[in-house]
Amino acid sequence: MSQTNETKDHEMQPELGGYKADILPVNKSRLTWQRDLYFMGTTQRGYEVEFDVKYEEGCSPTETFLLSVAGCISIDVVHILKKMRCEIASYEMAAEGRRRLSPPQYYESIDLMIHISGKGITPAKIDRAIDLSLNKYCSVYHSLRKDLAVNVNYEIAEG
Repeated sequence: MSQTNETKDHEMQPELGGYKADILPVNKSRLTWQRDLYFMGTTQRGYEVEFDVKYEEGCSPTETFLLSVAGCISIDVVHILKKMRCEIASYEMAAEGRRRLSPPQYYESIDLMIHISGKGITPAKIDRAIDLSLNKYCSVYHSLRKDLAVNVNYEIAEG
């Protein structure tokens, strides 16, 4: 294999290491009832999330769940693209989840749209990054129902 082919192969098969190797094997959190249907969630590192099903002072658990899916995939995609020597100028992911109307009102589908710009970002690289996240690395995605459809699209802007 030539040096050029080895470089291209390495770019498309990045080794993640780093943050994936440094996971906490057990995660802990605390949820404290404040009043009515308002709760304060606290992570083991002290970060707080307000849960309020009336949407007056906080978010709903399903909103933070959708953000968790988007966050996990986004972290993977950006990290993988950087390993592929892409220079990311901007990145944003829009997430839309469609829920079942009757209980249990779980997500039936999630559509994610990545808007990205930078140098060296190609459809092949971003497709590979998304594939690696969904099929190998994203722990949130792998914790979902098997019948949940998650669709990830993207738009690459000139950077």
